[in-house]
Parts: sequence; structure tokens; C-alpha cells
Amino acid sequence: MFRYYDIGHAEVFIFDDFLIKQVREGAIVDQEETEEFKIILKEHFNEKNMAYISNRVFSYSVNPLVYKEAEKIPNLVAIAVIPSNEKTRASAKYESQFYDRPFGIFDNLSEAIEWVQKIIQRENSELSVENA
Repeated sequence: MFRYYDIGHAEVFIFDDFLIKQVREGAIVDQEETEEFKIILKEHFNEKNMAYISNRVFSYSVNPLVYKEAEKIPNLVAIAVIPSNEKTRASAKYESQFYDRPFGIFDNLSEAIEWVQKIIQRENSELSVENA
């Protein structure tokens, strides 16, 4: 079961521990978009570890400084990107330099989901040990 949002420039699919976002062709992801993202996160993942999966089906621009804002979200434990071509893969590699938490680039959605679930499970285990 998942929740679906159409937020104009993107579609967001919310699952238990992660979300998948598909930004529309030609959009620009910047600070304003990050604020919208935070609202969705607070509603669905308040104080619960989660991951973000970017399914890059279309071509769009990302201001890499949004990753510094994303680092301020304490329960966002990983970002996964699924590029649709080599140009998008190169952009994702560049963007990864701006994010100091786990950042993975994958060939398909299944690989990305498997990876983020491992990261979330590890983070939740570490949190359980700290709280024991």
C-alpha cells in the first residue's frame, strides 16, 4: 500500500520506509521544492528513519545545494538515484559530492529499494542499541 501525490512538477509515491519521486520533464529542483518535500516527510515519516529514491525517467535540473538542505533532515538516512541515461548518471555522481550520507546510484528500482531498505534497517538497529 502506498500514498500518491501529484505536486505539479513531480509525482511522489510514499511507502512505509521510503518514497519514490519522479520529477517531470524540464522542471528545476531547488530550495523551494525542498520545502515542499519537508512537509510531505513530516506528514508521513515524522521521527521515523526513511530514504528518498529519485527515479529519473525525465530530464530536469537539480540545484546541488538542495543536498545540503536535505542533510538537515535528521531522519533522511539515504538517497538513491536511478538515472535513465549516462548523462543523468554523470549528473547524479556530481550531485553525490554535496551529500555526506549514503548516496547510491542504481540501474533499476528493485536494486534501489533493496539498498535503501538495508540502510534503513541498519540505522534502525543502531538506534535500538543506543536507546537500550
